[in-house]
Amino acid sequence: MRSTGVGSLPGEDFAEATRIVLGELTDLPHLPELPARGAIANMTGRALAMIEGLDADLQPAGWRLTGTSGSPGVDHRRARSLLAQDLDTVEELAQDSALTSGGGAVKIQVAGPWTLAATVERPRGDKLLADHGARRDLAQALAEGVGAHIRDVRRRLPGIETLVVQVDEPALSAVLAAQVPTASGFGKHRSIDLPEASQALEWVLGAIAGEGAVPWVHSCAPGTPLGLLRKAGAKGLSVDLSQLSAADHDDLATALEAGDTVALGVLPALAPEGAEPTDKTVTETVERWLDMLGLDTAYDIVLTPACGLAGADWRWARTALRILTESARHLA
Repeated sequence: MRSTGVGSLPGEDFAEATRIVLGELTDLPHLPELPARGAIANMTGRALAMIEGLDADLQPAGWRLTGTSGSPGVDHRRARSLLAQDLDTVEELAQDSALTSGGGAVKIQVAGPWTLAATVERPRGDKLLADHGARRDLAQALAEGVGAHIRDVRRRLPGIETLVVQVDEPALSAVLAAQVPTASGFGKHRSIDLPEASQALEWVLGAIAGEGAVPWVHSCAPGTPLGLLRKAGAKGLSVDLSQLSAADHDDLATALEAGDTVALGVLPALAPEGAEPTDKTVTETVERWLDMLGLDTAYDIVLTPACGLAGADWRWARTALRILTESARHLA
């Protein structure tokens, strides 16, 4: 039993966030994401920073592809530079740890092809989701960019034994249910067929596995098709326990019995208004869930917050990570 974070954390001090992650999440630290630093550091900006061959710029409505390779906007260049600087910081702070000396594990995150297609605009306006060719090009470019990113992380942290790459797809259920608004706001984009949805994920997850990393998919949105994610190549499913349906529980039990990982979101992303959970209550929650499934703690379960902690304050973020680590030790 291990613990990790979903990805995002509060504040703008990347070095301090990295120190906290390395100190609290000793089994599976993750590369922090700090969206408070602006659009160049949020989920979309981070993913675009990894992609080569597609350039973008930042518009008032958000990120938009420029349509020509070799002419990234200033914000796209800043996003790429910031990612490189953050990796420099991780490389420096991880010295003398298992991440450089051998035997360690680490998790990195990237926005998935469908969440990007639902948030990034094409050059002539509206989301990439509206254009079949653009959707395909984006997914393939993302697969190539993630592969290069994995190689860069391994070069900087040569002691990594296990590298997990979490593909964030919070918009996938909305894409499949035709719930993504068009640019005008008066309509919705058409739903994507399941074979196309699966193929784009297969390209990205396959590129991750091809680099020797472990592909996970995370979504804290209800209605995410967990079975589709596994068929597309996900070896880990990261979910919010409070949002699961009966079918989801069955899919997770099947994944565990097949030897895959389930990252179980068991703590709220924001500090609760009433009594805060403790390591004891979290441990009991996981035990009850396993008992409901007829399973035990021998399976590969990772405890996480329900979603990213970007909206929390640092007191709750630290508390949450500490509770998760202590609960994982109890269950182990």
